Amino acid sequence: MALTEESFADKIEVTEAGHVQVRVATVIKRDGEEISRSFHRHVVAPGDDYSAEDDKVQAVCAAVHTQDVIDAYAAHQAAQGA
Repeated sequence: MALTEESFADKIEVTEAGHVQVRVATVIKRDGEEISRSFHRHVVAPGDDYSAEDDKVQAVCAAVHTQDVIDAYAAHQAAQGA
């Protein structure tokens, strides 16, 4: 009986503000048959370091997190703090 675990980004969403929302699925298999699946979500905000993310997530972040988006997000954050 062999147990394996696999994690991968199975859903990537982009919000209007430029946040990249990522759902990571973790699948446990016994002898190749799925016996469990769980999910974890996290957000990559404009300007965050996304170098450790899945390749698909990195590609989306590179496309979405332009300098204009990062600057607008930083300005919004500064206005919220004031």
